[in-house]
Amino acid sequence: MAQRASEFPVWPQYDDAEREGLIHALEQGQWWRMGGTEVDSFEREFAEFHGSDHALAVTNGTHALELALQVLGVSPGTEVIVPAFTFISSSQAAQRLGAVAVPVDVDADTYNIDPVAVADRIGPRTRAIMPVHMAGQIADMDALAKLSADSGVPLIQDAAHAHGAQWQGRKVGELGSVAAFSFQNGKLMTAGEGGAVTFPEAEQYETAFLRHSCGRPRTDRFYLHRTSGSNFRLNEFSASVLRAQLGRLPEQIDTREARWPVLSALLEQIPGVVPQRIDARVDRNPHYMAMFRIPGITEERRNEIVDRLVERGLPAFAAFRAIYRCEGFWETGAPDESVEDIARRCPNTEAIYADCVWLHHRTLLGTEQQMQEIAEILADVLAAS
Repeated sequence: MAQRASEFPVWPQYDDAEREGLIHALEQGQWWRMGGTEVDSFEREFAEFHGSDHALAVTNGTHALELALQVLGVSPGTEVIVPAFTFISSSQAAQRLGAVAVPVDVDADTYNIDPVAVADRIGPRTRAIMPVHMAGQIADMDALAKLSADSGVPLIQDAAHAHGAQWQGRKVGELGSVAAFSFQNGKLMTAGEGGAVTFPEAEQYETAFLRHSCGRPRTDRFYLHRTSGSNFRLNEFSASVLRAQLGRLPEQIDTREARWPVLSALLEQIPGVVPQRIDARVDRNPHYMAMFRIPGITEERRNEIVDRLVERGLPAFAAFRAIYRCEGFWETGAPDESVEDIARRCPNTEAIYADCVWLHHRTLLGTEQQMQEIAEILADVLAAS
């Protein structure tokens, strides 16, 4: 009988901290942020944890990106440079504002946006550059910060995978640019849905606050809406859960940081398997996904391998599809290029989206023996394919 994986830790995780927070939110009698205390408290704690003076909690990670882009001046007719290999919310946040999303290639080893490819696409309409910290590994912020300074185009970090990450000792909020986070059910901390934006400048935060609350100031009683906006406000119940989730995040990161080197070394021993390479400048990686490639296989075979891994008890997934190979990318705000035009200048993305597999981060909360099980099952599946 084929080996099956033992049970990995469940996700999401919760205990009495979430229960007590929810009861407090319930009994305080005000369930939205304007009357309660949980959202305000969470924002302070989240900002401090990430080395930022300002954090704004919002409804979800996609809205976090959309709001941050709007604060940076992204509007119809502008362009936003995004990695071609990412979850499609990265591009859709810009496209929903009427901007054009310009995909660029990623590094073949780290899967993060390639600064050289970014430099090649900066033009007169470029209003923002959006690195995505893939699987929790911070992109090359040194090179990107220089590009931003030289071009005058601001960065927005898509940190949906990067809660608690550090780049050369600096936290996400200490890197000098706006950052957007997600608290969707699978993320490193979660309330089912939710998001946050950290800002390096108070003025940006105040603008974002207005726009996330229909353009209405905190103390307004006469409907004096100062800007356009929408209702992106987080509720008190979600904030109470996120405060508890934030409290256990450091220990979980410690565990995943300890398990990934073990798993990565085991994966490297399997012929044809190449784990995601970690940039040495990333000195705190929360490992949102355990990612590896099987170079040379087709997308169809990769998908079959994922199915076999799932059958054997591993929470395995196919990598994100190249955004320009999704129909939704072309509905609005697409560049004046064909799919094949973009594909020719994104060879690494073309390979990665077809041959990459990822495992849910709860696997890295397992034991060292379970890391061995993962490698044994993968090797067995590949040998039988």
